[in-house]
Amino acid sequence: MTDEPGLRERKKLRTRAAISTAAIELFLERGFDAVGVAEVARVAEVSKRTLFAYFPTKEDLVLHRFADHETDAADVVRARRPDQGPLAALREAFLRGLEEREPVTGLCDLPTVVAVFRLVTGTPALAARLAEFASAGEVALAAALAEAGVGAPDASLAAAQIAAVRRTLAGANMAAVAAGVPADRRLPAAVAAAERAFTLLSSGVGFA
Repeated sequence: MTDEPGLRERKKLRTRAAISTAAIELFLERGFDAVGVAEVARVAEVSKRTLFAYFPTKEDLVLHRFADHETDAADVVRARRPDQGPLAALREAFLRGLEEREPVTGLCDLPTVVAVFRLVTGTPALAARLAEFASAGEVALAAALAEAGVGAPDASLAAAQIAAVRRTLAGANMAAVAAGVPADRRLPAAVAAAERAFTLLSSGVGFA
């Protein structure tokens, strides 16, 4: 009996993943606008009602992977070491993400990741929805910085700058990878750009 909730949760995760995978395969094959939700549900072998229970909008079928990382920056600030400043923790986390080729840093050349990046950037509805996630992540980061002792309005201003830098770095990395540059070859330039950007942030926002 104690395993039942865990089994239910794993089944939900498998269903969610199966729906998303079916959707992305269809979108990559024919384009986001050419595929309807009903077709996705049919291929995933679920009802439309079930599909919308997992993904409230068509855009979420693709962008839930980004949404899952919406509070990453805020989480890094809250989980930092006692002797570590917020920006230093964010810098360390981003550099670690580059080394580990995390998709959120843009430095991931797995074919599916690159294909999804091209799909998102080439589809206005997806790009607009992604901007909503980015905005929510910025708000969460501002709250975490405030909790860390950064006063208002500095917390919001700093969050905006940090979010812009992270987004710009990731975008440049993914653009390079999408253009055919292997992630391993891009790494030194990506690290140098990140180091430079966070150094500028440190000078500009006034805390380490």
